[in-house]
Amino acid sequence: MGITDGTAGGITDLTPAERRVWDAFPLGEGVDFREGDDDDPARGADWGPERTVRAEVLRELLLAGPVREGRTPGLKVAGARITGRLDLKYGTVACAVRLRGCHFEQAPDLYGARIVALALSDSVLPGLTAGALRAEGVVRITCCRVTGPVRLQGARLSGAFFANGALLGTPGEEPAEPVLQLNHAEVATDVWAAGLVAHGEVRLNGAVVGGQVNLNDAVLDAPGGTALHAEVLAVGTDLHAMRLRARGRVNLGGARIPRQLNLAHARLSNPGGQALRVSSGVIGELWLREAAPVEGSVNLRRAQLDLLHVPPEVWPGRVQLDGLSYRVLAPHLPAAQRLPLLEREQEGYLPHPYEQLTTAYRTVGDEAAARTVQLAKLRRHRRTLPAYARLWGHLQDAAVGYGFRPMRAALWLLLLLCTGSLAFALHHPPALKPSEAPTFNPLFYTLDLLLPIIDFGQEPAYAPRGGYQWLSYLLIALGWVLATTIAAGITRSLNRQ
Repeated sequence: MGITDGTAGGITDLTPAERRVWDAFPLGEGVDFREGDDDDPARGADWGPERTVRAEVLRELLLAGPVREGRTPGLKVAGARITGRLDLKYGTVACAVRLRGCHFEQAPDLYGARIVALALSDSVLPGLTAGALRAEGVVRITCCRVTGPVRLQGARLSGAFFANGALLGTPGEEPAEPVLQLNHAEVATDVWAAGLVAHGEVRLNGAVVGGQVNLNDAVLDAPGGTALHAEVLAVGTDLHAMRLRARGRVNLGGARIPRQLNLAHARLSNPGGQALRVSSGVIGELWLREAAPVEGSVNLRRAQLDLLHVPPEVWPGRVQLDGLSYRVLAPHLPAAQRLPLLEREQEGYLPHPYEQLTTAYRTVGDEAAARTVQLAKLRRHRRTLPAYARLWGHLQDAAVGYGFRPMRAALWLLLLLCTGSLAFALHHPPALKPSEAPTFNPLFYTLDLLLPIIDFGQEPAYAPRGGYQWLSYLLIALGWVLATTIAAGITRSLNRQ
């Protein structure tokens, strides 16, 4: 039976449940309709009139409700069934709204509203429209179950946004729009969504978060689509997504994250498409430590990182690394374990990833690994050359490792020295002027041929003939090549020091 009360503005027939809420509002006191700890708002449609409150009554309270001198009003209701639509569009609510564990018949509409704080924790809703909302405090949908979209695009929150433990969307259904929309929102402190389960896209592109974004243990399920759309997201500190489970693309292109993008222990899966995109992002540290092997491609083109911590086994078969810059690569591993990644570049041979890896090894003082990477770059480039150039490349590689293996040149010189000394010891070349020629010495004669800047007086005094003459020509040519290679290698080492 309704209770008539002219103090309720245009509402003249408050039910007993509504009267409790009305009387508690000016005192800032709470009304709890729950019957026990196991009271499930998912079954709220079956709740009777003893715990049913019309949305129009709540609207009247929030926009023009009674006040009590010396008391702070507030709407604090738990375990209610709210019928009708709570329409506060463009309204100004001068008190905090806490509707915990409630069952909403229709999606509340707070578009463009101004509010002190909004808490809907543990409630069940068919959706929430709160685009362009202005909140002086926090907005909470903690542990809510929302089947429709949560629209907070363009919202301005002076406090934090909490969606930890929330369940958004319906499993097995493909939503027509993102299930959580924080695009172009401004959150002064944190976005806290640890343990969030979203069956559909979570959109944060263009959002500005003063503190951190926390997606630890979240499950973002949008197979074949975009699970997290956060292009040009700007956060004040970190984006934590440890143990994240994402089916669909995680798009962080152009994001600005000054400290950590932490995807440790994460599982990213988007077979046949991009699983992770961080192109053009500026990030302090990117962590994929102990993550599962990525299913799908990874795009890090033109990203700028201070630290990149990704074990080799995490990388997928297809990557895009052109323009990626980083200062430190972790964990520190031999070059042989890092180089296979550069073979997976989708654009074919690109020199920049090799140069960047070389720089990273030199930053930590591993010059041997840096030389190995440079040698691998030249070998990879060789595959793009014409046949004659590839042949010359193979010769350079075998002989001196493209100049990055100068000791190999020294060994070749020693081998040629032994070969020439033995050959000329067995067959002395005739002297040009026997009366003036020094005593023939096959070792120093061969050194004269091999070393262009040393003259022991043997080579100009003797003139081999036939096949030995061709051998001398070969020794002279190879000596020039190998000697200059050794000199270049020594010069590079001195320059680096």
